[in-house]
Amino acid sequence: MTRRTVPITVDHLAELGEPCRSCLFWELDAVNRGRLDLDERVAEKQQWLSTVLREWGSCGRVVLVDGRVAGHAIYVPAAFVPGQAALPTAPVSADAVVLTTVQVQPWARGGGLGRLLVQGMARDLVTRGQVAVEAFGDTRGRAVGCVMPAEFLGRVGFRTQRAHVTTPRMRMELRSAISWKDEVEAALEKLWGVVRPAPARAPQQPRTLPTRRTHDAPGAP
Repeated sequence: MTRRTVPITVDHLAELGEPCRSCLFWELDAVNRGRLDLDERVAEKQQWLSTVLREWGSCGRVVLVDGRVAGHAIYVPAAFVPGQAALPTAPVSADAVVLTTVQVQPWARGGGLGRLLVQGMARDLVTRGQVAVEAFGDTRGRAVGCVMPAEFLGRVGFRTQRAHVTTPRMRMELRSAISWKDEVEAALEKLWGVVRPAPARAPQQPRTLPTRRTHDAPGAP
């Protein structure tokens, strides 16, 4: 079994299934969500993702198991997710990207794919210079209205930023990850400098000794 994460694209939405394919909990406020039927919600989700990809760049990861979509994660700047305003611990900090969704298909759960998606997100954001990610958790141990379980967020590296009885806002610092990455690269460079083989020296030509002139011994004929 092979598994890997790749950047999410609009084409992946069709493979996510319901309700994720048409869910607009984060993308629209409650009033505007209520005005759309299923087909309109699907089209709106596609348009939203296309806009984010065009204006901000990569905003999610998809995990593939043997080439089949097994789960996905979405993370964006807060301006793209007005739905967060309805949560009691909103808004997120000004320096943070919002992780809205980590979802794994029922047939693929229990294999660590959620953690793999979060790791893929962190690597992507570190390389882009982001300093933190925040997410809203549900302390009741279940996903309610597309809010991730707080227990899961805690297990993958988030800490409580603003406490709440049911919906804490949680945060993952990426500064330490950036520092760790730089320190590791520097250490490897130093190590490589130590173990790098010295350049081969050109073979020296054998030294030619001057011919010693011999003199006839006294009394020689």
